[in-house]
Amino acid sequence: MADDSTSAFRAGQTALIVRIPEAEPSVRGWRERLDPSAQAGVPAHITVLFPFLDESRIDTLVHSALADVLGSHQAFDLRFESFGRLPGVLYLVPEPDMQVRQLTEAIADRWPEAPPYGGRFTEIIPHLTIAQGQEGTVLEKIEADLAGSLPFTSHVASVELIVHDGVKWQERASFALGE
Repeated sequence: MADDSTSAFRAGQTALIVRIPEAEPSVRGWRERLDPSAQAGVPAHITVLFPFLDESRIDTLVHSALADVLGSHQAFDLRFESFGRLPGVLYLVPEPDMQVRQLTEAIADRWPEAPPYGGRFTEIIPHLTIAQGQEGTVLEKIEADLAGSLPFTSHVASVELIVHDGVKWQERASFALGE
């Protein structure tokens, strides 16, 4: 969840993410040191929507609607073979990223009160954050360290709803994509 505040997350915040377990062996150490979301318990992932609805608003109707919206999208594969940068941020680029963008757009269309990143950015850039708030020389060192672990592929078959409990992010539900 790059680009969210590096300050503490708020209890009751929610997010929708796609886990990328294939990235964990190579990026875990860097993320645990240099990505606040990893420090707060979020696995290697691509954010579909953050922030989503406050936990107090997530009931059986929202769960049902999420299952319907997400289930209407087919499962897909993502390939990771390059790095990207935003100011102070290093990330892995998922390719192709159109399916992730479509998931984000579908959720944001269904819940317009929850625009991606709170509406702070006009463009959706799917990414798997490795490090935030670092100088270019640090990001270059990380790239050099991780270059040998690329490329890899991940099969995306579900989207997870995670909730911040005031200390850590916890998975609350998983929504299957169509097969």
